[in-house]
Amino acid sequence: MRILYGIQGTGNGHISRALEVLPYLKKKASVDILISGRQSELVLPYDIKYQMHGLGFVFGKNGGIDLIETYKKSRLRKFYNEVKTMDLSQYDVVISDFEPITAWASMLQNKYCVGLSNQASLLAPNVPKAKGEDFVGRFIIRNYAPCQNYVGLSYKAYDKNVFTPIIRESIRNKTTSVSRGNYLVYLPAFSDKKIAKHLGSFENVNWEVYSKSAREEYSIGNIVFKKLNGQQFEDSLARCEGIITAAGFGTTTEALFLGKKLLVVPQKNQYEQACNALSLKDIGVTVLKSLKQKNHDVIQNWIDNGEAIQMDYPALTEQIVERVLSNLKKEIDPYTDYLTQSQYNLELA
Repeated sequence: MRILYGIQGTGNGHISRALEVLPYLKKKASVDILISGRQSELVLPYDIKYQMHGLGFVFGKNGGIDLIETYKKSRLRKFYNEVKTMDLSQYDVVISDFEPITAWASMLQNKYCVGLSNQASLLAPNVPKAKGEDFVGRFIIRNYAPCQNYVGLSYKAYDKNVFTPIIRESIRNKTTSVSRGNYLVYLPAFSDKKIAKHLGSFENVNWEVYSKSAREEYSIGNIVFKKLNGQQFEDSLARCEGIITAAGFGTTTEALFLGKKLLVVPQKNQYEQACNALSLKDIGVTVLKSLKQKNHDVIQNWIDNGEAIQMDYPALTEQIVERVLSNLKKEIDPYTDYLTQSQYNLELA
């Protein structure tokens, strides 16, 4: 069996998941890898057969995705050409971790494609969904990387095709400690200036901020800004008392697994993070709608009285891969109502 594994490269979470999934996939089949986007700080220790531009998102400086800049830099014609020229004839099946080129090429070439991601879980009926009329967000979840079938990952096993998170072995094997008063911050959609403005006033706290814009380490008062580095970030996560981060799936699940006090600020214009925030709030995590002066009391209360929450996420990667591969020989019509929730449960259980 030959598999093409498409990975979204615009964030660390997709790459870190691939680090765990690929060893099991390679035991079962011959696997080629496609990555679209180059924003991840993590590197896969495997040959990458296809490196594509894909479709990415542009972060603003005030806590969200800049939709205008995202559109300007989307290079839709290039994306169209990448989809059109992607030849899948040599592959028996495609797996897409919210990767659009492989997903859309599969639709056009009538090739069976399975979605494996946190985003895929949002198509399941029982996973918490953000309320309101976020038509753009819902449209992106359903159409950005549409697949004929899905296996989702979420904070709890809400549905029969939804598993608890895949935690990296490097995190599972971490020796944790608690350095009182030391807090980790990872808010990539906020500028360093904005973070300093809001966190610098909290006394008796040492903030360790991992910044997408910092080229070298520097300090402002009780805040240390650091250049992103995967190993250093893991070490900081293992020893910190708590973490303030966006509602991205990878960092929040690792914090919960390690039993760290957690406060999240979901990115604006990010439907997935709004949904993640609902699940996190249900677990007991403190959620802020925005990083503003009016929320400083909430942050102070979290620092003084917040409690760590530890989730038991067993190692299920092998079972997840088995679920993905279980029904590959079944014939389905890839164009039959693929946007409805009912297609999520197409005989994978």
